[in-house]
Amino acid sequence: MSDHVKRITIDQLRPGMYVHDVNCAWMDHPFVSNHFPVKDEQRVQDIRALGVRELYIDTARGLDVDDAPTADEVRQSTVADMARIAEERQDETRRVTLAEEIRRAAPLHREANRIVRDMLVDVRLGRQVELEQVEPVVEQMVDSLFRNQDALLPLARLKHHDQYTFQHSVSVCALMVAFARGLGLERPIVREIAIGALLHDVGKAKVPDEVLNKPARLTEAEFAKMKSHVVQSIVILQHTPGISAIALDVAGQHHERYDGTGYPNRLSGEQISLYGRMAAIVDVYDAISSDRVYHKGMSPTAALGRMLEWSKYHFDPKLVRLFVKSVGIYPTGTLVRLKSERLGVVREQHADRLLQPKVLVFYHAAKRHYLEPEEIDLAWPGCQDRIVGHEEYEDWGIDPQRWLPT
Repeated sequence: MSDHVKRITIDQLRPGMYVHDVNCAWMDHPFVSNHFPVKDEQRVQDIRALGVRELYIDTARGLDVDDAPTADEVRQSTVADMARIAEERQDETRRVTLAEEIRRAAPLHREANRIVRDMLVDVRLGRQVELEQVEPVVEQMVDSLFRNQDALLPLARLKHHDQYTFQHSVSVCALMVAFARGLGLERPIVREIAIGALLHDVGKAKVPDEVLNKPARLTEAEFAKMKSHVVQSIVILQHTPGISAIALDVAGQHHERYDGTGYPNRLSGEQISLYGRMAAIVDVYDAISSDRVYHKGMSPTAALGRMLEWSKYHFDPKLVRLFVKSVGIYPTGTLVRLKSERLGVVREQHADRLLQPKVLVFYHAAKRHYLEPEEIDLAWPGCQDRIVGHEEYEDWGIDPQRWLPT
């Protein structure tokens, strides 16, 4: 990245600068693009009102500022921080083989998507959420993720643009279970967290489709309508027999921010429950790592780097680090480049060696051709290869669905 791109604080922003990246989750601001000139003081105040604390400017296209780190310096700092997280020990608790669990996980993922899709249709038609329809699939997802989370988690990456809303809910549910498992929470609590996660966006059934799926900048009124889905979710779930306080916290607080800049109640710090702080992290991580009609998702590793950066203000810093440990530095399903110039997909994690997962190698980057697929364990004592970075499937014309367990 060019040295012209620098990260500044909101107090350093002034007219004449050119914003390269607003540096907040795409759904947290109403601008059509992350790139735009700051023409006047009103635009500065508009950005400040969003709760932005730090952002990136392009000094080649606008005014410069002294004593600000370049984007490359920020990236190098994040890489070093993730390496430190990887060195922290964590117990291995896997119970069954990946191959065994994949046979259960793929049909389970499809069934979960179907149930959430049908539920959102019912809510749109004015029907009540029935936990009896949700609980069985939640139980199965919790069981699967506790047996071997590397089977179900990569399926969370597989989304279709026109089905994002309900597929995002299933992904957040799976990620929240993995997160809760990593925190060592008791199974009954994990179950309630999972229910809240699966239902966290149920209020979007009350948001008009033309707002929910608009492939352009939202007006202020439309942005307010989009944000109203949280209150709608709370109202719907409060009228759902059997819903727990934990599930309500997950759904009602997933857009609150640790520094008090979120919504709907502008809660901050410990005012947000543990479950709400967890949900805020997972919801944004899945959103920024997913493709939308108007938003290209970043790789999982890049998304984790942004979460670490944003945890200075918007998220509980300790929980963000624990989330990274729960899903891995290179989350399962990530396309990685090895020292040998081979590309492969991360298949399985070692909880105590997060930089050395099992990788299915299938492509040679330098020679640009496919290889006979080979699974290698980077943690094996005799292995001479290592990960040197993460890649985007799209950049190589590789279809992730071909290499993820479906």
